[in-house]
Amino acid sequence: MTAEVIEALHEAMCEAMVAGDLGELDDILAEGFTLTHMTGYVQSRSEWLDAIDTGEMQYHRMETVQARHGTDPTVPELTARTLTDATIWGSRATWRLVLRSWFEPRGDGWVITRTVASTW
Repeated sequence: MTAEVIEALHEAMCEAMVAGDLGELDDILAEGFTLTHMTGYVQSRSEWLDAIDTGEMQYHRMETVQARHGTDPTVPELTARTLTDATIWGSRATWRLVLRSWFEPRGDGWVITRTVASTW
């Protein structure tokens, strides 16, 4: 897996989040994907996609300001600092989030298996 593939998947996830594109997210997230929020709450893939679908979570803009790759070549990982303008459970803010994501092969491509969000 190349750095470009990892970065492209990260950008595709961010763009799909802003667009509310559940089909694209469905394509790039592993079945067992989880999103750990900055509060520590671990949300399943289906729960997160449902929250986007119902508008409980609306992503208005995401900008990746820095990204670095993990050091273990056997475990593809990307840590990205983002400015994320979102309305989450009724509160809108621009959060300075670190999104740490892990990837695995699926078919002829790759998917995101887990993302952990924290602040920077």
